[in-house]
Amino acid sequence: MNSFDDKRNFYRMMLNTEVVLTILDDEVNSQVSATCRDLSATGMAVEMEHPLEISTHVRVKVDSASSQVQALDVSGKVVRIEEESKDCYLIGITIEEID
Repeated sequence: MNSFDDKRNFYRMMLNTEVVLTILDDEVNSQVSATCRDLSATGMAVEMEHPLEISTHVRVKVDSASSQVQALDVSGKVVRIEEESKDCYLIGITIEEID
């Protein structure tokens, strides 16, 4: 029997990098720091201190470690939330647009 990971259409890169996440659903477009744990062509998982609601629209900016590689700036929607421990939530985001 195939595991869930075997059914993925895109390879998921494991990361551990700081990102700036902007919550687009609130009136102020709040920005919070988060840690991107993994990234694929269609989604990402970020670790945060506070949960977000399912279907919340967000923008995530991942800075590049090299001046030769452009920073990644994506818009997406929260599709999954897992509480890993107190004040630690893993947020699954589907990528809807890459800027």
